Amino acid sequence: MANALVPGSFDPVTNGHMDIIRRASGLFDTVHVLVASNNAKNTLFTAEERVEMLRRLCADMNDVVVNSFEGLLVNYAQQNNITVIVKGLRFVSDFEYELQMALANHRLNSAVETVFLPTGVEYSDLSSSIVKEIARLGGAVEGLVPDIVQQRLVAKFAARTR
Repeated sequence: MANALVPGSFDPVTNGHMDIIRRASGLFDTVHVLVASNNAKNTLFTAEERVEMLRRLCADMNDVVVNSFEGLLVNYAQQNNITVIVKGLRFVSDFEYELQMALANHRLNSAVETVFLPTGVEYSDLSSSIVKEIARLGGAVEGLVPDIVQQRLVAKFAARTR
């Protein structure tokens, strides 16, 4: 089998993200979960906070490594002997964007392939942006994010209202 990379901003980590990570873990020898820096996104959690949460959430998966990286995914892949990028897809709009990224990554390094995993039906309407908005407005995010993420969201927004 191959080593794989599951990249994302994970701001915050959702149950949909964890579903993709767990499923990828069953398909590949080693899965690198990569918290990618995206300067275009205004993140709620720092990269360090997101890495720490993911490491706790993935602690029971021996074949999962969590890191952060700033730069091109294909460079990280090459440095870590990774040949597959795994992306979860919810809607056709995700596919259009992710296909464009997959083609660009393949152009930069033809040894790296992208594999798309459809999101489980129960997570198809779930996004980090929606979760943050619900939490910001005081709504319940139970069932949308792991418990430690829920606690961190509540604490983060409580601190902002003081």
